[in-house]
Amino acid sequence: MKTSTIRRIHRWLGLIFSLSILASSLSGVVHTLLAHSQPPPPSVKPSGNFFDPSAIRIGAAEAMKKLGGDFEQVGAINLRMIGGEPWYQIYGSSLVPSYVSAVDGRVDSSQDQKYGSEIAECFLGGAKVQNTDYLTSFNNEYVNIFRVLPVYRFDCSDGKGTRVYVSTTTGSVTRYTNDRMQFEANIFMNFHKFAFIPNRMARDIALVTVTGGAALVALAGVFLFFYTRRR
Repeated sequence: MKTSTIRRIHRWLGLIFSLSILASSLSGVVHTLLAHSQPPPPSVKPSGNFFDPSAIRIGAAEAMKKLGGDFEQVGAINLRMIGGEPWYQIYGSSLVPSYVSAVDGRVDSSQDQKYGSEIAECFLGGAKVQNTDYLTSFNNEYVNIFRVLPVYRFDCSDGKGTRVYVSTTTGSVTRYTNDRMQFEANIFMNFHKFAFIPNRMARDIALVTVTGGAALVALAGVFLFFYTRRR
C-alpha cells in the first residue's frame, strides 16, 4: 500500500475518532469548571433527634410479637426517633421495614416515608420537602454509582430544584442535587459516558469502539512517524 494512501486513511480515521476525544475532553473541562462553581452541599447532620431512653416502654422481642409469625427471623432491628417518638424499625425478608412504636406497640407502615422526610428536612436545614418518588431501581438521575436502593426522592421548593434521595435503611441522604448540578452531571454523563444510549450493551460497545479507534489512530500515527521518516 502506498504511503499516501496510508496517510489518507489515517487522516480520515483521525478525524472520525477525534470527535469522541473532543466530546470527552470538553465534557471533562465543563465538569471540572462547574464543580468549582457549585456551592457545597449542606453539612451532614444526624438523621434523627436525640431521645430519652426512658420513653421506651416495650422491648424489641415484644415489638416483634406485634408483627405476628412473619417475623420469626429478623435481619435487623433499629431504634429510630420519628415525630418525637421512638420506633422500632424491623427488617424481615422484605426490603421494606415494618415499624412498631416503642411506646405503645402500635404498628404503622406509614412511618417509613415520614422517617425519610425527617431525614431530608434535617439535611436541608429544616426546609420543608415533598415526596415525589420512591425508587427500587436506578434511573438517569439516580445512577448505579450511588449503590443504595430503595430510596425516596424528596423535592424542596426553593426555586433551585433542590432534591435529595434518602435511604431509610441507612438513615441518610444518598444523593443531593439541584437543577444546575444536574445540568452539569447530564453533560458529563452524555458526552463522557454516552448515557444517551439507553441499552447498556450497546453503550459499552460504542464506548469500546470509539476509545479503541482513537488508540488505533494514535498507534498508526506512531507507525507512520517511523515508517515515513527520512533515512
